[in-house]
Parts: sequence; structure tokens; C-alpha cells
Amino acid sequence: MYTPVLVLNANFEPINICTTRRAIGLILNNKASLVLNGRGEIKTISRSYPRPSIIRLSKMIRRPRPAIRLTKREILRRDDFTCQYCGQQVAYLTIDHVIPRRLGGLHCWENLVAACPPCNHQKGGRTLEQAQMHLLNPPAEPPSSAGYLFGRHLNENQDWLPFITGW
Repeated sequence: MYTPVLVLNANFEPINICTTRRAIGLILNNKASLVLNGRGEIKTISRSYPRPSIIRLSKMIRRPRPAIRLTKREILRRDDFTCQYCGQQVAYLTIDHVIPRRLGGLHCWENLVAACPPCNHQKGGRTLEQAQMHLLNPPAEPPSSAGYLFGRHLNENQDWLPFITGW
């Protein structure tokens, strides 16, 4: 009942992910319709309902595309859980300011990278030139595309791919 369901706007734009329970409630209240049933059925005493994988809202919902919030989890996800100095994928990563805050560096997407503890310690409170280190990839704000927003669910839900690509 708590598996993810992709919610599409009336124009088939992906806007959210909800639980199966919420999706069935929207369908029964005629606020959404079933687009894809790839998960079997839910049986009650008197009826059986298709278990939705993708639903489409009946009315168009106007809302701006959500911006990606600046959090440690999103920085690690943007950097693919890889140290941006040495390229290792270790179990524990830290966040490093490329230009240290004490030298006027900001707490923004373009100044934060994932770093393993040894590289972060080696760089310390110095700039890249002072520490004689370089970045593998320049930091930038991740795209707010549907592929990035819902990408973590695509491994288990390959049937969502045609509805997510292009948005």
C-alpha cells in the first residue's frame, strides 16, 4: 500500500509521487484516473481494484517547478556520492566549501562539493590553489528536471520512463 505511484498532471507532466493508498483514494473520488496498472490488484471483501503505477489528475494543477533545496543529501546526490577531489566512492562523505567561508566563500551550489574526510582534511581552510588540489567536476546547481527529481525511483519503476523523459 505504500509503494510509490507517479502522479501526472492533466497534460501528462509528472508533478509528484504519492503512495498507492493515496492514489486509490484519488481514483475513487474521481480526482484522478488510472494510466498504468503494472502491479496487480488490491482485493477487498466485495471488490478488487487495480494497483496503480501511474495516475493522471482530472484537473490541471498550476504550480511552479520545484527548486532543488540545498541540503547535504542533494549535494551528495549531485556529485554521485563521489569525492570530487580524488574520485573515490566511500561510505562516509563530507561537504567541503571550495572557497572557504572565512575567505568569503558562500554557502551555495557553486561553492559546495562532496569530499572524503582525508581530502577534506588535506585541503583544510585553504583555496584549491593553496592546497594544490583540483576538482574533478565544477560544482553547479542540479537541474530541476523531472528526470532528476524522480530519478531515484526509476530503478524500481522502469515503466515511468516514457512519462518522465522530456520534462
